[in-house]
Amino acid sequence: MTAVIFDLDNCLAPATAVGEALYGPAFAAIRNANDGRVAADVLAAAFRQMWTHAYDWVADRYGFTPAMRAAGWRALVQIEVTGPLAGYGDLNLLASVPGERFLVTTGLRRLQESKIRGLGIAVQFREIFIDAIDEPPRLGKAVLFQHILVRYDLKPTDVVVVGDNPDSELAAARQVGLRAVQMLRPDVVRSEATAECVRDLRELIRWLAANT
Repeated sequence: MTAVIFDLDNCLAPATAVGEALYGPAFAAIRNANDGRVAADVLAAAFRQMWTHAYDWVADRYGFTPAMRAAGWRALVQIEVTGPLAGYGDLNLLASVPGERFLVTTGLRRLQESKIRGLGIAVQFREIFIDAIDEPPRLGKAVLFQHILVRYDLKPTDVVVVGDNPDSELAAARQVGLRAVQMLRPDVVRSEATAECVRDLRELIRWLAANT
């Protein structure tokens, strides 16, 4: 049996699909808590990274102070998508991806669950796992991948991980010994660390037919 583990953001739906305004209160709270330690241009770069990386990763990388971190957390845990959400135009092909399908996504639990509801894609997956950064201790995607292997009695050679981020799901796949395919959606930068890549679900289905 082949199993395909999908990432969500910038793989099945643009992270920006929720609309920049959704993050506005969190960005404002972080700015208001900044005591001058983080320059305005650095803070702007950090906010851009929040569309592609988890908040804790961004806070570490850009040197947020404890007050900034706390202000950001208080605002971020409250946000959620409240209506339909548009994913990439080929989401209708998810049902045609062969084998067992799983979804493993990193982020704030409330927000990620609301994205999945808004996209209406939950029925396409055998099981959905959220690597919730607001629920310590955080497991991480590598641990969740291992859990899927054990729970469903899968061998590493049975599993393909599909995602965009070389620092997240693609790195976790290598750590666990799983095959990884990078999804090159618009604005996703090709990673030299991942040998295989596709541009959309149509190409993925063809790749799976040739390689599994």
